[in-house]
Amino acid sequence: MTDGICNPDHTLEHQGITGLGSVQYNLTEPLLMEAALGRGEGKIGQGGTLLVATGKHTGRSPKDKFVVRTPSVEDSIWWENNPPMEPAKFDALHADMLEHMKGRDYFVQDLFGGADPAHRLDVRVITELAWHGLFIRHLLRRPDRDALAEFTPDFTIINCPSFKADPAKHGCRSDTVIAINMDAKLILIGGTEYAGENKKSVFTLLNYLLPEKGIMPMHCSANHAPGNPVDTAVFFGLSGTGKTTLSADPARVLIGDDEHGWSDRGTFNFEGGCYAKTIGLDPEAEPEIFATTQKFATVIENMVFDPDTRDLDFDDDSLTANMRCAYPLNYISNASDTALGGHPKNVIMLTCDAFGVLPPIARLTPAQAMYHFLSGFTAKVAGTERGVTEPQPTFSTCFGAPFMPRRPEVYGELLKKKIAKHGATCWLVNTGWTGGAFGEGQRMPIKATRALLSAALDGSLEKAPFRKDPNFGFDVPTSVAGVPDVLLNPRRTWDDSAAYDAQAAKLVKMFSDNFAQYETHIDDDVRAIALG
Repeated sequence: MTDGICNPDHTLEHQGITGLGSVQYNLTEPLLMEAALGRGEGKIGQGGTLLVATGKHTGRSPKDKFVVRTPSVEDSIWWENNPPMEPAKFDALHADMLEHMKGRDYFVQDLFGGADPAHRLDVRVITELAWHGLFIRHLLRRPDRDALAEFTPDFTIINCPSFKADPAKHGCRSDTVIAINMDAKLILIGGTEYAGENKKSVFTLLNYLLPEKGIMPMHCSANHAPGNPVDTAVFFGLSGTGKTTLSADPARVLIGDDEHGWSDRGTFNFEGGCYAKTIGLDPEAEPEIFATTQKFATVIENMVFDPDTRDLDFDDDSLTANMRCAYPLNYISNASDTALGGHPKNVIMLTCDAFGVLPPIARLTPAQAMYHFLSGFTAKVAGTERGVTEPQPTFSTCFGAPFMPRRPEVYGELLKKKIAKHGATCWLVNTGWTGGAFGEGQRMPIKATRALLSAALDGSLEKAPFRKDPNFGFDVPTSVAGVPDVLLNPRRTWDDSAAYDAQAAKLVKMFSDNFAQYETHIDDDVRAIALG
């Protein structure tokens, strides 16, 4: 049985997917809610939200992600970062998954990634779980209903959590697998109910395809000044560094919270929704995001709740610290209708420094910006990946290494050229620790971070007095209205200045050791930064 709207010339049968139970095409949010609740996939929450749990996988499984090694991609994939899968193994995986799917019910969503019609990617997402269909309907962009009858996918994702891969037969690492075949234009996901794998697979595709068109794909949030898309800011950062929180500024228009492209026409959101972390969510500090946790069809993932009242516990991380909510972009009152912006006037790189060394904000030269972009220093926040239970210092190049199929220098060079061409000002912002390392110091006050960002975006920070940081050579303001001067000099926030100096020397060496891998691929001005 089939139901819903789709292109009659591009059904699942046309794609060789046969023998299924019922197939529901492009159900709307109410119908997906009905299906998910009727199938026992979740519970209804306050305001008509959907409360779900993802089982043992409460975060991404980056070590289980593979790219099929075919001649067409042999010389363009960063294989050290993207484990290869042989074509024959993928074919066996595909055949076994299709056989496993027979007789089962599936949900199909025809969507696209990219708000700019000139650069969008049309994606068909086939899900075993109705709530996964709801999730990806929020997170990608939705065609008009009339356009669905002519929709032809560029790529297809099949997500089948009940399927368990066989490492020996399928060339993977465990019974969980995410396999990307660029030639077949197909992604297979099995053995995990974590919905984030769906959206990150699309991000990985765009990260591979867009550089060939001279477009910079960015793991960043973005906003612009009201009525002035030319005044656009982008916020790079890994999960947990504040991309969603800091871009959801009520005084600015939100373009998007996670993934964007920078083309010759400006900035455009890849997505149609947001996937916000909810641990410790404060209704006063983040009222817009908090409000979505009581709005119809918001997917509330891995949160503890009262079984009678369905009140959410924003502090209970017994399931995971990576608790999240997924909702459409229009649930944020100041979200852009077009999800388009101008060329970034400010480029902000967010880092969560668990060492307590970096200042709350620093101004970067273009060469320093490329250095810190390629370094991608931050801390993995608890729960973002399986096995991470407390912040761990890491270098994740381009602030998103798990999603980068090409070598980092490809993205670094694109960013450097665009910064130079459009004259963006670059900032490094530390949302991590101050007054000591993790376990001793305190998390950077969000009030101070917001004040510093506001000053950067309105241009007033450029007029502040600056000092040269002795460890990294970037410029650090010494006095900013609304921010204690002591906070601007992290050495002064430590009780033991000698301990700070030792910690700073340790971090500088970590940067230097990590950056050695890029030195043969970069220009002299960036190499000079690396060599101090």
